[in-house]
Amino acid sequence: MKRVIIYGGTGGIGRATAGALRRRGYALHLAARDGARLAAAAAELGDTTVTAGDVTDPDFFARVTEEAGGDLGGLVYAVGTINLRPLARLTAADAEADFRINALGAFLAIQAAAPVLKAGAGEGGAGVVLFSTVAVAQGFTGHASVAMAKGAVEGLALSLAAELSPQVRINVVAPSLTRTPLSAAITGSGTLASGIAAMHALQRLGTPEDIAGLASFLVSEEAGWITGQIIGVDGGRSALRTKG
Repeated sequence: MKRVIIYGGTGGIGRATAGALRRRGYALHLAARDGARLAAAAAELGDTTVTAGDVTDPDFFARVTEEAGGDLGGLVYAVGTINLRPLARLTAADAEADFRINALGAFLAIQAAAPVLKAGAGEGGAGVVLFSTVAVAQGFTGHASVAMAKGAVEGLALSLAAELSPQVRINVVAPSLTRTPLSAAITGSGTLASGIAAMHALQRLGTPEDIAGLASFLVSEEAGWITGQIIGVDGGRSALRTKG
């Protein structure tokens, strides 16, 4: 049974993707900061190993890859930030932190796992999934730091999809605002959340399950001829305007 490494697999989109991949029959290796939450997720999911640590530690990624073992079928990097501030209130430290967690972390995760992913690639290739945001394709006020970091994720994915082919496929899912613990400050406000929901053609915010279905498919060998793609799961927000 192939194993998939999931960074950030204890909550939100990462946890939903973990569940979707288990239903597809994959074994899992979860990597996140909170050891207690990792243990709880592993017990609930079954056939799951874990590594506790922080993606801001450059040594973390090699340890995760080693502890996950061989026969890797994929990798999901579901760690991110939502740092929404106007330009005048952003600091260099803010931008560096967003870049380190979103983009550099994805780079280091793939770099550490690439040899094992290549070795374990089946006919459909090993599948890697990263996450961006609709705010890269659509300019939103207050999104400069996170959009810059996620734009780097998209560039990284395209470069590595070319470099690591044909054994490794790399794709990006770009959601709009989704109801996760990370976004609770926004989605927990009824007036604000309903106002943002109304900006989408489908008139609601996303759920982790909306995103997880596509992410798990892209990891799987069913997506064997899909690589180097940025795919929006965003209620139509990146492409549709339904009101004047």
